[in-house]
Amino acid sequence: MGKALRLEDKVAIVTGSGAGIGKVIAQVFAKEGAKVVGASRRAVNGQPVIDAIVADGGEGIFIQCDVSVESDVRNMIAKTIETYGRIDVLVNNAGVNFMKNFEDVEPEDWDRVVNVDLRGTYLCSRYATLEMLKMGSGSVVNISTVHVHACLPTAGPYDAAKWGIVGLTKSLAVEFASRNIRFNVVSPGTIATQILDDVIAAAPSADDVLNWLNSNIPMERPGTCEEVANACVFLASDDASYITGANLYVDGGMTSLLLSKQRFELGALEGKER
Repeated sequence: MGKALRLEDKVAIVTGSGAGIGKVIAQVFAKEGAKVVGASRRAVNGQPVIDAIVADGGEGIFIQCDVSVESDVRNMIAKTIETYGRIDVLVNNAGVNFMKNFEDVEPEDWDRVVNVDLRGTYLCSRYATLEMLKMGSGSVVNISTVHVHACLPTAGPYDAAKWGIVGLTKSLAVEFASRNIRFNVVSPGTIATQILDDVIAAAPSADDVLNWLNSNIPMERPGTCEEVANACVFLASDDASYITGANLYVDGGMTSLLLSKQRFELGALEGKER
């Protein structure tokens, strides 16, 4: 007898499913039995992900959607209901980021990040929740970041938006707990994605930057997209039926580390008073 599928027959929307963490969340959800509605701004990225899920025996549809645009979100929800008749799970994964000194951040830079990351989470949550209320149940998983524990310079709009996601999640968790709709956050640390590969490739020494990154992670490696996706499966499933308002760090212990182990091992604190 095979292992029970944790999301069997659940209808799950995954935004930003065309690449990176969102792509793998969609794939893992499908393997766990979900009917996946993949949504991304570009069909050239998003459609092949769903096509591969279907070719592998899963079930899903792709809907082109810019989560910062209300009409796009309403269309995504309407097409999901038209196809499957319900929404059981929403994963708000779509997001953008850039690194820029704050004095160089223009209003349009701020709007771009906050509109996708925070406004998009609000819009998708609002319209999905209206459908979940009709069924009397649902689970929303919002993707944030370890930046909500400790921040980096030059990431002001991103950090502000991701902190806002945590605040919104906790507020909605309290508001909807009695109506059987759960809201939780997954906050990834350093994850092995194409973005990380590009950062490492652009560095003068790939070994140096990878060693430095690993020195800030007690498990001494980046996480995988599958490890993030597995956390999302858990929070979306009935296994997490008594969990709402939580922020689950998937970071290899990064947020528990006071100082980089590399600096400590290099003797930066040797002979110093503590």
